[in-house]
Amino acid sequence: MTVNDEHDLLGLMEIGRICGLTLKHMQEHVRVGITTLELDQIGEAFMNNLGANSAPRVTYDYPGGTCISINDVAAHGIPGSYTLKEGDLINIDVSAEKGGYFGDTAASMGVGKISDEAQRLLDAAQAALQAGIAAAKMGQPVNAIGRAAEQVARNGGYSIIRELPGHGVGHGLHEPPQVPGFYWKQANRKMNEGLVITIEPFLSTGRGKIEEDGDGWTLRTTDRKLVAQFEHTVVITKEEPLLLTKV
Repeated sequence: MTVNDEHDLLGLMEIGRICGLTLKHMQEHVRVGITTLELDQIGEAFMNNLGANSAPRVTYDYPGGTCISINDVAAHGIPGSYTLKEGDLINIDVSAEKGGYFGDTAASMGVGKISDEAQRLLDAAQAALQAGIAAAKMGQPVNAIGRAAEQVARNGGYSIIRELPGHGVGHGLHEPPQVPGFYWKQANRKMNEGLVITIEPFLSTGRGKIEEDGDGWTLRTTDRKLVAQFEHTVVITKEEPLLLTKV
């Protein structure tokens, strides 16, 4: 969507804040021994208390309030009986709806002490997001974001998972345009003032290819290599992009 007036901006800022606070709240509860279902219930209750609803439930009838992906799971991990273990990488993806506005944010983190390899991947994924955000400028093509993120990934020796792009958001969870985390020539739409998008490059230590599990949701790397991802919902402005989900 494109922000048309102050009402739009205030609605987006509110849901962005809720998404960011919910993610932070869930991260504070990450520990060895908690199940992903328990963590999801904590997050969904928190967002509900702030008057928001789980966007995946509202939009897709997803079997969880949030997406929680572990280690080689890139995205859409269903919360369940898995118990977090020392050294795991966990990605928490929070998207929510309130008053007809949608926000989307995510972050990866380690559980307890993690390997040097995992920490380097986390650092690179954060840097890729920041590079993408820095390239999100009014008048520039959308593919400038992916070019910047992909350069960071390649410099670190990582691959970008191409099947998982960012996207427009605002009146719905997934809207045009696609915002690839790599340089894609066809993503040449110029970013206009007020455009609302997510920036969310997925980095992997392996080839970056994914496949769907039998549950119809979980997306896992084919070579079972680690994945890390960070995501913000942003509004394109004449100056620096406005990070709606940063808290």
